[in-house]
Amino acid sequence: MDPLLDRINVRDLLSGHDLSDPSTPLSAPDLRLLINRLESHSLHIKSKVRSYLLSHHNDFASLFSQCNDIVLKTNEISDNLSNILSLVSDPPIGGEIRKLVDEIGRKTKEAREKREILGLLRVIVGICERLEGARLALRNGRFGFAAAEVKELKEALRIGDEEEGEPIVYGLLRKQWADLFDEMQELLAKFMDYAVQFEQDSRTIRVKYRLCVDEMDGIELHTILEAMDVAGVLDYSLAKAADLIIKHVITEAVNYQSPVIFVEDVSQGSEGITEAVLKILPSQDLKIVDVDGDAIYARVIQVIRFIFKHICFENGSWIHSFGRLTWPRISDLIISNFLSKVVPEDASKLADFQKIIKCTSEFEIALKEMMFISVSDNKDEKLSNFAENVEVHFAFRKKTEILGKARNLLLQCDFSVPKEFTSKGPLLKNDGMAINSSKQVVDLLFSSERCVVSKAASQLMELVHQTLQDVCLSSTRVALEFYHAARDAILLYEAIIPVKYRTDFPDSIKEYAVFADMAPRFHLMAEEILHRQIQIVVYNLREAIDGADGFQNTHQMQQYESAKFSIDQVVFVLEKVHIIWEPLLLPSTYKRSMCMVLESVFARITKDILLLDDLAAEETLQLQRLIHLMMDNLSSLLKSLIVVNSKGKSEEDSRRPVDDLIPSLRKIRKLAELLDMPLKSITSAWESGELLSCGFTIVELKDFIRAIFADSALRKECLWRIENVGL
Repeated sequence: MDPLLDRINVRDLLSGHDLSDPSTPLSAPDLRLLINRLESHSLHIKSKVRSYLLSHHNDFASLFSQCNDIVLKTNEISDNLSNILSLVSDPPIGGEIRKLVDEIGRKTKEAREKREILGLLRVIVGICERLEGARLALRNGRFGFAAAEVKELKEALRIGDEEEGEPIVYGLLRKQWADLFDEMQELLAKFMDYAVQFEQDSRTIRVKYRLCVDEMDGIELHTILEAMDVAGVLDYSLAKAADLIIKHVITEAVNYQSPVIFVEDVSQGSEGITEAVLKILPSQDLKIVDVDGDAIYARVIQVIRFIFKHICFENGSWIHSFGRLTWPRISDLIISNFLSKVVPEDASKLADFQKIIKCTSEFEIALKEMMFISVSDNKDEKLSNFAENVEVHFAFRKKTEILGKARNLLLQCDFSVPKEFTSKGPLLKNDGMAINSSKQVVDLLFSSERCVVSKAASQLMELVHQTLQDVCLSSTRVALEFYHAARDAILLYEAIIPVKYRTDFPDSIKEYAVFADMAPRFHLMAEEILHRQIQIVVYNLREAIDGADGFQNTHQMQQYESAKFSIDQVVFVLEKVHIIWEPLLLPSTYKRSMCMVLESVFARITKDILLLDDLAAEETLQLQRLIHLMMDNLSSLLKSLIVVNSKGKSEEDSRRPVDDLIPSLRKIRKLAELLDMPLKSITSAWESGELLSCGFTIVELKDFIRAIFADSALRKECLWRIENVGL
C-alpha cells in the first residue's frame, strides 16, 4: 500500500509540456489529457486497493468481528450498571443494606469483645493457677520457685501501679498475691530466726546452715537467702538477725572501757559446714588502753567478716542489705562509745587525733571492700566525717575562744597610762628609762627610744604568742583556723597606738595617751550581726501575725480572741526587743533598727485588714479596737524613738518625725479612723489628698469601700468621684 500513499506529481502527467514558466496557462487539450491521465491513475489505485483487501480478507474479517464483540460487551456492561444504579437508588433496598452493614459491624464487635474476654479469662485463670502453684511450692519447701513466681506475678498484676477503672477481679488477684507475699515473708523470716540465734548463757552467736521450720526439714540457709533476694524481702527477713547482732555483739565490740575478744568456730559434717559460731570472751589484757581505736575497729571488722562469710555467703548484694540495716546504728555506737570520748581538749593533742582519723578512714575502706557500706554514697562515711569535723569544730571553738579573750581584754581595759608614767608619777630619764621599772615599758626593736603601752596590749600579744605556738603543734586545717584567730587578734593590737610621741602631746591629754580604734571591718561585722537580728525579729513577728488568720471574722468571739492574742504576741516581742536593744545600741542605731521592725509590723497588719473583702459593721469596730489596743500598748516604745541629748533637745540625726521613718504608722492610724468613718467623709478625705499622703492607693481605697458599704447609688457615686479626682 505504500506506493498508493505517494503524492501525484502533475509535472509527470504533463511531461511533454513546458511547465518551466508557471504563468503559462494550460490549453484545453492539455487539460483533457490531464483529466484522462488522472482517471487512469485513479482506476489503477482502486485496483490496487481491491487487490490488497482481497488478499487480507481474513485479517479484516477477524478485526471487524473483535470490534463487534467489544461493542456488545460494552452494551452489556452498560445495562448491568444501569440495573445496579437503579437498585441502589431504590430506598427500601438502601435501608436493608444499611441494616445489614450495621448488623455485620455489631457482630464483628461482639466477636472481638468475646475474644478479648476469653483472652482475659485465660490470663486470670493462668494467674490463679500460678498463685496456687506458688502457694503449694512455698508450703512444700520449694522456695526458689515460689519466690520467682511471686516476683513475676508482681509485675503481671502491676502491684503498686494500679489504675482507676480496672476490672474488680484485678483487685481480688492483687489481694491473693498480697496474702501469698505476706505468707512467704513471714515464713522466710521464721527460717532466718531459726538460722541466727544468740545464746545468752554462753554469749555465742550461732548460725545454722540446715534449717527446720513448720515440719520443713533440711532447708539450706543459702536457699532461704536466695529466695529472700528474689522476692525482695531481704531487709525485712534480715531485720531481726541484724538487731540481734547489734544488741549482743556490736555493742560489746565497741565497748571502750571493757574490751572483749571474738573466737570463731565452724562445725563440719559429711555434707559440708553445718553451723558456725562466734563466741564473745573477755579480754585477758585489761590494762591496754585503745587510744587509736585500732582494737575497736578490728573487733567490728571481725564481726562483719563473720557475717559476710557465714550469713551472707560472701554475696555483695546480701551484705550490702545487711549493712543498710545495721550501719547507722553501728556508726552511732562507735561515735558515742569511742570517738566522742577521745576528742582532744588541747591543741597539742590534735596531732595524736590524726591517727584516729586515719584508722577511721581505713576502717571504712575495709567495709567498702566487703560492700558492707556504699562506695559512692558519702553519707556512709559517717565516722570519717565526724572525725574530721571534730577537728574543725575544735579549731572553730578555740578560735572563738581566742577572739573572745581578745575582745574582753579591750572591753575591760580603761586604756589609761599607769600612774608611774603620768605627770603625777616618776619622770622618765633622758635615756627613756623610768625610775620605777614596769612591764608596760618596752624596748623598740629598731630604735633607741622606749614607749609605754597599755596592759591590754601586752596581754593581747601574749595571747597571740600562745596561739601561734599552737599553730606549730596543729594539723593543717586546725593551724589555719588558729592563724586566722591570731591575725584577727593582731588587728585589735594594731588598733592600740603606742605612746611614742607622748611628750609632744598637749598637757590635757598626756595622761590619756593610749588610744583604741576599732577597724572598719568590725563595724561591718556589727552591721551584719544587727541585720541578722532584725531579720530574726521580723520573722518572729510575722509568725505571730499569722496566728490572726488575716484578721477575718473578728465579730465572732473566738476569732476576735485569736486576733487579740496575736496582737499581744506582737507587742510582747516588740517590748522584749526594746528592752534588749535600747541600752546596748547607739540612739541613732536603735531608732533606725526599731523603725525597720515597726514598719514591717504595721505594713503587714494594714495589708491584711485591707485585703478583707466583706466586713460587717461589728467587725469594723472590733478591728478598730484591735488597732487602738496595739497602739496603746506600744506608746512607750514609740516614745523611746525620740532620742534626746543631755540638753533636752533632739539630736541632729533624729530630728525627722517618727512618722517619716515608719510610713505605715501614719497609714494604720488613718485606717483605724476609716473603719468607722462615713462614706462621704472617706471620699472627701481622698479628694483632699489626705489619704494619698498616708500611703493609701486608689485600688486599696475602692476595695475597702466595697468591703464595708453595701452596693448603692451613693457608693457608685463616691467610687466615681474617687476614680475621677485629679490628684
